[in-house]
Amino acid sequence: MARVRLAGVDLPASKKILWALTYIYGIGLTTSKKILEATGIDPDKRTDDLTESDINRLREEIERKYMVEGDLRRQVGLSIKRLQEISCYRGIRHRRRLPLRGQRSKTNAKTARGKHSPQMKKK
Repeated sequence: MARVRLAGVDLPASKKILWALTYIYGIGLTTSKKILEATGIDPDKRTDDLTESDINRLREEIERKYMVEGDLRRQVGLSIKRLQEISCYRGIRHRRRLPLRGQRSKTNAKTARGKHSPQMKKK
């Protein structure tokens, strides 16, 4: 098998399928284990070694049970947008690009706030 494509994502060829599935947005290690257990595929099997029937079983399992990639991104975006529209605390924090879950923001909130462009000093 040359290239394995699931849920619109090209999976890396030489990795174990357990880890390769985590390249799909919305599938982490735990979900990957559950998918492989449900389909009966060995987690140590390499992506290269998957048969066509293995790929079809994985595809069916993911489409049937899990929201991944574009649909999940869209749902997360709409949830954030809804929070902002109703002006709840979390929505306001999203709008201001600040931490949402009670972390301190006087210092150490660089990741949530992002990088600021340098401004000229006033005389």
